[in-house]
Amino acid sequence: MEPIKHADLAELPTVVDIVTAARALGLSRTYAYDLAKRGEFPCRIIRIGTCYRVPTAALLALLEANTPGGTN
Repeated sequence: MEPIKHADLAELPTVVDIVTAARALGLSRTYAYDLAKRGEFPCRIIRIGTCYRVPTAALLALLEANTPGGTN
């Protein structure tokens, strides 16, 4: 799975699927689903039936907090 480029993050929709969030975080699809099922995904997840959605704002906040000059 190819990671998402930094420039492409700004063009993400308001909510993304867990595979897209995993790509942004550098995680495999399988590991991302495993974390979500255990309630350990590193940012907020919305579960709709059997689907997982990740708010882009939560994903971006996590990524910004973990970059040099971020809030972390």
